[in-house]
Amino acid sequence: MGAEENKKLVQDIFEQMAKGNGHAFTMAMADDIRWTVPGSCSWAGTYESKADVVHKLLAPLLGQFAEYHSEVDQVLADGDHVVVQSRSHARTKRGDEYNQSYCYVFRVADGMLAEVVEYCDTAHAEQVLEHPAS
Repeated sequence: MGAEENKKLVQDIFEQMAKGNGHAFTMAMADDIRWTVPGSCSWAGTYESKADVVHKLLAPLLGQFAEYHSEVDQVLADGDHVVVQSRSHARTKRGDEYNQSYCYVFRVADGMLAEVVEYCDTAHAEQVLEHPAS
């Protein structure tokens, strides 16, 4: 796939998520996806498979929200890499506001998400979110 096809894949995923279809994201992940959250916060680290991403990162994170909405600001593509700048507007089940800015760097291989690096305000995540289970 070329840059435009990869860009469309990622745009379609985010459009589906905006409609409430979170499964679009997980369905597009390769089984051996590698997801990295840089930094030193409690959520930082590298998750080495689709199962790890879903069970150790996404489920514990998204399970904290009573409501969660994401908006895409910009999508750029170059070869097998797609960069998404986005924002979330969310409220935790405890009632805390969790509005976040993100920059995702995706690598697409064979029409699937093969790698993700997720940049966000990790200090805000530490202040508002419950820490992941050890």
